[in-house]
Amino acid sequence: MGFIRKKKRTACKVLTEREILSEREALQINPVTLAFVGDAVFSLYVRERLTLEIGGKTSELQKVNAKAVSAQGQSAFCEKLIPLLTETESDVFRRGKNAKKGTKSKSASQLEYNRSTGFEAVVGFLYFTGQTARIKELFAQIDKEFFEAALTVKPFKPVR
Repeated sequence: MGFIRKKKRTACKVLTEREILSEREALQINPVTLAFVGDAVFSLYVRERLTLEIGGKTSELQKVNAKAVSAQGQSAFCEKLIPLLTETESDVFRRGKNAKKGTKSKSASQLEYNRSTGFEAVVGFLYFTGQTARIKELFAQIDKEFFEAALTVKPFKPVR
C-alpha cells in the first residue's frame, strides 16, 4: 500500500509538532502522495514570496501564482533543477514522473504533467525528511527568473 503513520494527529499538531521521517520511511510513501504534499509546500512558498516580495491586489498575485504552480510552470523549473538533484532526489523525481496518476492534465502536455509530478514528489520527499534548507536551496535556483517575470505585476505600495 503505502506508508501510513499509526499515530493520530490533529491539524494544529501538524503545524507545531511536525514529525520528521527518515529517508527510508519517506521513500516508502507513494510518489504521487509525495507529490500531493509537495504541491502544497510549493504553492505556499510561491504565495509567501509573492506576498512579501511584490504584494498588491490578490487578483494580480493569483495570476502570477497560477503560472508558477501550474504543470507548465513547474515543468519549466525542472530544466534548472534536474542537474542539481542528488542521486536520491533524482530517483524520487523519476518515480514521481513515471508514476501512474489516475488523472490527466487539462492544460498541460503529458510530459509537462509528468515532470511537474516528479518535481512535486521531490519537494514532498524533502519536506517529509525535514530538509527545509535543501528545499530553500532548490527554490533559490528558480527565484530570480520567476520573480523578475512576476515584477511585471504592479508592486504593492502601502498607504501612509
